[in-house]
Amino acid sequence: MEKRICIGNRWVGKNEPVFIIAEMSANHNMDFERAKEIIKGVKEAGADAVKLQTYTADTITIDCDNDYFQITQGTLWDGTTLYKLYQKAYTPWEWQGELKEYAESMGLICFSSPFDFTAVDFLEDINVPAYKIASFEITDIPLIRKIARLGKPILISTGIAYLKDIELAMQVCREEGNDKVILLKCTSTYPSPYQDMNIETITALQSTFDCIVGLSDHSMGYTVPITAIAKGAKVIEKHVTLHRSDGGADSEFSMEMHEFKEMCEQIRIAEAALGRVSFDLTDAQKKEREHSRSLFVVSDIKKGESFSPENVRSIRPGFGLHTKYYDQIIGKTAVTDIKKGTPMSWNLIDPGEY
Repeated sequence: MEKRICIGNRWVGKNEPVFIIAEMSANHNMDFERAKEIIKGVKEAGADAVKLQTYTADTITIDCDNDYFQITQGTLWDGTTLYKLYQKAYTPWEWQGELKEYAESMGLICFSSPFDFTAVDFLEDINVPAYKIASFEITDIPLIRKIARLGKPILISTGIAYLKDIELAMQVCREEGNDKVILLKCTSTYPSPYQDMNIETITALQSTFDCIVGLSDHSMGYTVPITAIAKGAKVIEKHVTLHRSDGGADSEFSMEMHEFKEMCEQIRIAEAALGRVSFDLTDAQKKEREHSRSLFVVSDIKKGESFSPENVRSIRPGFGLHTKYYDQIIGKTAVTDIKKGTPMSWNLIDPGEY
């Protein structure tokens, strides 16, 4: 059964519009006014929510430069340490309450990804309406358990997860009585190659875990999000920036505002086109149906003359008898003179021949 979950003042799930999240991440470039400009931009572009990240270099890792802490996985950030990256990329906590208020003043929902217990406590203090578990934190079971106990909606990205990791995270949430979980298909490469997206997994997540599903997307453009919607995604999350040329830790795989706006517009078009299962016709379709095929007299017929393939045909428009009666009519006798262009009807046929 499809579910609905309320995040802030928005329902997400069955029969609801796709919930579009703009991920600011590190693209504020340590400039508070730029962060506000991003929030204003995504609101104007059509986002439903803006998401922050709540950590410091010291809460997410340690200051150590041995081999374990070097970034060498072939990423955008190779050549530095985890600590040094997060020193540049974090969002100052003293900004976050004000950014949340600013977003909410515009009608946006604002929430965050916490990365340790102190971040969860901080976000509770500013009363976020939901929590996001980032892909790399899906293996942090104590963190997931602490968040689940709060009873608020949880979005979980699956970018580095095996099936067993997802199963365990979902099990922990349900053990804590929290079934307000949305699973986000994700591919944790930056940017993500299209051939690695495996959007078909979205339907498998939904059926396997009986939950709302979505996409946290790091691919370029909006083709993948539109594809995900067609597969049942009810949440789309995308990284955003003002201009990729401004730089920043995540800028290379982030959408500029005009691109994000176009994606939002295309999502609304796609979900409108998907609609619902229906074999009804709209009023416009019913009118167009008049141009469908039916049986017509196509040459003048005299009273007593037989109907034949030469004088009765299946043609457009659709005001005559249904074409399924063609074989029954051929060979029958006309009871009156009939002009070419007359819709075929039973009262034109000798009733004794029915």
